[in-house]
Amino acid sequence: MLRLIRVLLGTATVAALTLVLGAASPVEAAGLTNCGDNGIAAPCFENVWSDGVQVKMTFVQFNPAPSNAPTRNFYVIAPQTAAPKGWVPFLHDHVIGDLSAQNHQVRYYAFFVLCSGQGIASGGCVPEMTSLPGFGTIPFANSVNGQKLTSADTIESAANAGLLTLFDTGGMVVASVNPQQ
Repeated sequence: MLRLIRVLLGTATVAALTLVLGAASPVEAAGLTNCGDNGIAAPCFENVWSDGVQVKMTFVQFNPAPSNAPTRNFYVIAPQTAAPKGWVPFLHDHVIGDLSAQNHQVRYYAFFVLCSGQGIASGGCVPEMTSLPGFGTIPFANSVNGQKLTSADTIESAANAGLLTLFDTGGMVVASVNPQQ
């Protein structure tokens, strides 16, 4: 039964990421638009969380060709404020770690951040039950032990403690970050 659930969740994740991380398209003359406003066509931008602050991320390419280039983690979480940064195809926010790669392109590997069974049972993780097109409702993490999930360190620490599950989406983006905007 657990294997069937994992297969269904994996299949649904791929379907959802096809919507979230759509195909790249050429830049329009009007300049960059918010990814949610343009149907998730690269290049576009969204604000993402890093170390508790929001920074502007410019998405250059969704689902790039396989490469041996280094990657960094890109976390998809429940909205952390009343104004989520992502809304297509479901309300969500993103979190990245170290900003030392600012102003040049980096490959990011995407993970859904979900409350684990242990996290929910203990009350340590507060889920936001989120309906994903194609496969139902899942427990995106909203907070852990009263902390918002606006830094990679908080997410990774809670995952190591068993309160969160980092679900490998198989999705990748190439993006740059400008913390000044």
